[in-house]
This record gives sequence, C-alpha cells and structure tokens, in this order.
Amino acid sequence: MANNRNNMVINLTAVIVAVTNDTPRVLLVNQSGVRGLPSGPFDPVHHASLESGLRGWVEAQTGLDLYYVEQLYTFGNRNRDPREIEGGPRVVSVAYIALTHEDAVGAADAEWRDWYSFLPWEDWRFGCPAALSEHIEPALQSWVKQPADQRSKKQREERVNVTFGQADASDLDLVLALERYELLYEAGIVTEAQRDANAAGINTIAAVDATTEDSGGATGTPLASDHRRILATALGRLRGKLAYRPVVFELMPGEFTLLQLQRVVEALGGVKLHKQNFRRLVTNADLVEPVGRTSAVGRGRPAELFRFRREVLSEKLTVGVSRPTMRSMA
Repeated sequence: MANNRNNMVINLTAVIVAVTNDTPRVLLVNQSGVRGLPSGPFDPVHHASLESGLRGWVEAQTGLDLYYVEQLYTFGNRNRDPREIEGGPRVVSVAYIALTHEDAVGAADAEWRDWYSFLPWEDWRFGCPAALSEHIEPALQSWVKQPADQRSKKQREERVNVTFGQADASDLDLVLALERYELLYEAGIVTEAQRDANAAGINTIAAVDATTEDSGGATGTPLASDHRRILATALGRLRGKLAYRPVVFELMPGEFTLLQLQRVVEALGGVKLHKQNFRRLVTNADLVEPVGRTSAVGRGRPAELFRFRREVLSEKLTVGVSRPTMRSMA
C-alpha cells in the first residue's frame, strides 16, 4: 500500500505513575498482544479537548479516573509506529504524565509494572546497576570504536561522557534520562533499535545482541512503538521538576513521615539522599507542616506525621525538594 504522506493520526498516550513500597511503578496495557502505555486516537468530533480524550481512553482501558495530569511532549518521528512503515499514516502522539496511587485496575489487560524494569540503568539507589557495568558499558565502548575516522570516534566518546559519565565526568545528570535512552537506541543496544531497523528493512550492526524480556532483559524490557522513549522522557521531566515544583506530593498520602517522603524522592531520582540534608531542605522551604500525631515505624520510636502545605504554591514561584545526582561509571 502506498504511503500517503499527507495522512496523519493524532494519538493520546498516558504515562501513569505511582510509587509503591519505595518502587516507582507505571501502568501498562496489552493491546493486540503488545504491551505498552495506555493510548488511543484523538477524536475531534467526540473529544472536547486532547486531555479529555486522554482521560476517556485511560478510563476505558484501565478503569482509572485520573486526577493530576500534565502534558509531557509530542512525539512525531517518522516510522515511530509500525503502521507507517507498512504504508499507513504518520502517527503523532501527544503524551501526558499522570501522578496517582497504585489503585487496583478494573481491566484484565492492564497491569502495574516496575518503572526501572524498562530503564534499569537509571536506578543507582543500590550502587552501579548490573545492566550498566556488565552490558551497557562494554557495548558503548564497542560503539565508540566502530567508526574508522578519529573525529567520529571522538564525537561518540564525548556523547557517552555527557550522558553516562563513562570517562571524564564525575557525576551523571539524572535529568538526561531521555538522552541516555536515545544514545542506547542509536548504538543498537536496546531491543527496539534492531526491531525498528528490521521492520524498515535496514541492515545494521548492533553494538550488542538485542535482548528481550524472555532472555532476561539485560537492557530492559521492550515496549510497543517508542513507548520506552516516552517513559525516559517522563522520567527526566519528573526528576527535573523535583527541584522547582512539589509534584512529589501528588504521589504521597495525605499524612506521611519525612522518611516516607524521602524514600519516594529517592525512588524517582534513582539515588540515595543524605537524611539530615533532605529534612533541612524540606523544612526550610516550608513545604510541610506537622499534623500533631505520630506513626509507629518498625521497632524505633514513633515518627512525626506531616502534610503538604499547599499554600506554598502561591507563596513562592519555585519550590522543590532536591535535584539529586548519581556517581558515574568512572
């Protein structure tokens, strides 16, 4: 079938995030045997707005009624959807982030999954990720050496240093989650790179053998279309907003301890934080206020309970909890 280059479909895609037991979670659906993010086409006749259309698709596919929703990004790269490769229309996806709690979903084809199972190189809370040291680092070194000319090798090396800090960088910028995924895709290290090349009939030389979920997913579990790219974009956006907007409180219960708050921030940031520094930052910014009660946590002394001061949103233009960094592979 000939491809009509003037034909386009607008798709609405949701990254629905929760943090449960100190683990960031994302809601997926199974559509036609392929796991991906909740999504559906925008209907200009029945959808009053893009966001209302998104909410409608999420409710239909998962049973959830979303609360906090913000637009993330518009994804429109050529051949990002296999239907275009087969001659169908260009699919442009308008993606949103929704922050919620891990409620039970009312659809058999929807399930919550650990976010870092898709981006395992982003979680440094327990030290350097095994996927990074055992698989990604050797593959990137091989990719850097592939070009015949020194200029191209140098450019690749610099790009690796900026995103992963492999050589000269001492810290990794957590916000560059998308840039790290894009680099792994270009280097042929993630499954989607080889899958998309095969669909387009392109012969490529991958830096490593692509892995799948069944073979252990050393470089993360693949998803439909470019949904892992969308996940990486959402992760970088959330990490960046931690420093200047209190979005983390959308993931918290009404009352919480400061340790619980710290654990949620660490889960999103992928790093451990200094306890006293974190508490000092939160209290000095007037982000929380005590509720006058305590909560028993383990065998230690009861911990004081706090709640988010929503008044701070009108008191300050920018207010956040942290902008954590993680150590590089060097």
